[in-house]
Amino acid sequence: MEKLQQYLYRVRKLLDITFFRVLFFVALGIVLFAVMFSNVKPEKLSLSLFTVADKTIRSPITVEDKESTEQRRKEAIDQVKDVYILKKEYTQNRVDLITSIFDSALEVTNDRKADIKNQAGAETGSGDLPALEPSVTDKINKLKAKLTERVVKDLSDQNFSVLVQADPNELSNAKDVTITAINSVMANRISANDIENAKKRIEDELNYSTLSGNLKTTAIDLGRYAVVQNEFYDPNATKELRRQASESIESIKILQGQIIVEEGELVSRDIYRQLKLVGLLNTTNSFKPFLGSAIFITIFLAAIYHYFYQIKMPAEKKQANMLIFGITFSISILIMKMISLMQTFNFMGIAYLFPAALSGMLIKLLIDDKMAILTTIIMAVSGSILFNEGVAGTLNFSEGIYILLSSLAGILYLSNQNHRSKILQAGLFSAVINLVTILALLLLSNGQYSGLGYVYHFLTAIVSGLASAVLTIGLLPFFEASFGILSTMKLIELSNPNHPLLRKILTEAPGTYHHSLMVANLAESACEAIGANGLIARVGCYYHDIGKTIRPNFFIENQINNENPHDRLAPEKSADIIIAHVQDGVNVLKKYRMPKEIIEIAEQHHGTTLLRYFYHRAMQDGQVVKEEEFRYPGPKAQTKESAVVGIADSVEAAVRSLKQPTPEQIENLVKNIIDNRLQDGQLNECDLTLKEVEIILHTLCESVKGIFHSRIEYPDMTKQKVRQA
Repeated sequence: MEKLQQYLYRVRKLLDITFFRVLFFVALGIVLFAVMFSNVKPEKLSLSLFTVADKTIRSPITVEDKESTEQRRKEAIDQVKDVYILKKEYTQNRVDLITSIFDSALEVTNDRKADIKNQAGAETGSGDLPALEPSVTDKINKLKAKLTERVVKDLSDQNFSVLVQADPNELSNAKDVTITAINSVMANRISANDIENAKKRIEDELNYSTLSGNLKTTAIDLGRYAVVQNEFYDPNATKELRRQASESIESIKILQGQIIVEEGELVSRDIYRQLKLVGLLNTTNSFKPFLGSAIFITIFLAAIYHYFYQIKMPAEKKQANMLIFGITFSISILIMKMISLMQTFNFMGIAYLFPAALSGMLIKLLIDDKMAILTTIIMAVSGSILFNEGVAGTLNFSEGIYILLSSLAGILYLSNQNHRSKILQAGLFSAVINLVTILALLLLSNGQYSGLGYVYHFLTAIVSGLASAVLTIGLLPFFEASFGILSTMKLIELSNPNHPLLRKILTEAPGTYHHSLMVANLAESACEAIGANGLIARVGCYYHDIGKTIRPNFFIENQINNENPHDRLAPEKSADIIIAHVQDGVNVLKKYRMPKEIIEIAEQHHGTTLLRYFYHRAMQDGQVVKEEEFRYPGPKAQTKESAVVGIADSVEAAVRSLKQPTPEQIENLVKNIIDNRLQDGQLNECDLTLKEVEIILHTLCESVKGIFHSRIEYPDMTKQKVRQA
């Protein structure tokens, strides 16, 4: 086993290199392609035009007769005329433009009159002296300043001159007449070729107006300027009409299972074309099924690669999961292929013997739910291809559905039942789902089956479910031992109170045992609040103080009487004993071959924190001491779980030292502990964020308040206290 572990370790290290990682997935793709090769290889017929068919030939697929269908659709599309739309908003835009020109001219005229009046009053005091009339050029410039550069460029100075010199009443009349004419003309469709005619129509309308000569000419110029194209070709509407016309034509199809040529029938040109269309002739298109298979495989493996690429986890664990997936997937595919080869013996329902839930349950237990579901989908599609014997097409959808539902049943059952003993129950549950699925498929097929036929199919369903459970139970220890995996089931087993180490803590250091349980409750709730692994934190808490069993009486929670051995020891000696419990615990855990995640929690839960009590006591004795001598050796917390366990450990011990703590005292104490850890740099090497630290603070406060809540003081207790007083 050690040699196997070393070999797998070297392979995992190679997977850390992009080239070898891609090569690994390419190898999986080649294996899957080779397994599917004979199943996707199309059947070929040696038939020639105008020969007699020696057997009845049916279409293996449903395919559209595109040649005839496209011809009919093209005829329908050609009958659709181009669609042109009237953009009514163009009329309003042009009306607004001309309105703004007239309004600006009116503003120039009115503003200037007001200026003249104000100027005259200011200069004479009585308005007796006439004000100076501005020049036409000044008025034109002021009008241009109110308009856009495009309008100023498009209209002539003659137009502006007429506008600024016109009487305001006439100008308002010209504005109304011009806008009315624009609305009248542009209410109709104006195409690109009809613009000049539209301008002529507005010119004719304005010629019949009562405007004066120059103002009428200017109004005509503005009206002609306002007229623009408002009818445009609508490619989307035209395309939609053509699409509707095309879709209204029903496609001509050759249906799967449809007879193309009867035995003894002459192969005509049309029949020959149909045979060629469904891929039954020796043509160069024989590579298409292989190309389709390669595309399927590429999509599947690309999805798996992307999953491993984007998931956030340590590189070592990611490599292990990748290799676990490859091995599990290969085992399942090879089992599937071996069973599919038995189809040549014409055993009814032989495909249902495949242990469909095997890969899903293994990957769920060893990796996670998402990966298990993704693998299940891949296995379902692969099964529908490998078990296609006797079906008209390439895919056996019934078998694909069977594998999908069977595997999902096992995964869902184990989602809430992670004990190793529950795997067999998951297999039985999968067998029940297999029975129901097969019954549904048989009824949907509307076939005639005898009672013995139903019994045979049901037996295969039960065998499939049980085989999945047995193989999972048999392979799980191999993966856990080979990869050093700390699975959910393993964690639950380690949390069993009957575990030798937990019994050791309970019997030799009962106070520590109780302390560990309390810390476990706090750490688990805090980890789950920030999305960390609460179960690892809980189990790690159970064992984090196992080192105290070496010298249990030197830790206050195990001191039944009031005698404290530290009272007789120097602070340095006491500090050494307290600090030693970390390394002692690591040694014990390694001796029992505990998972490295649990060992790391025990090693890191104190980090490099300072034993403040003994440090200050040594300083009070007047000794010259180094702070480093009273610090734990570390390392600091490397994971969120280790950091949370360390904080929860300190919080539980500190709160327990309080007498009748109030909620405010608890909050201040927890906050001070976390602040000290932050300031001391104990959380610098893990990936906790400040937001997560705030969540941990809030969660721990709520949990501690629930544990150390105040109690009702009963009357008898009060009387007893009075007597004692």
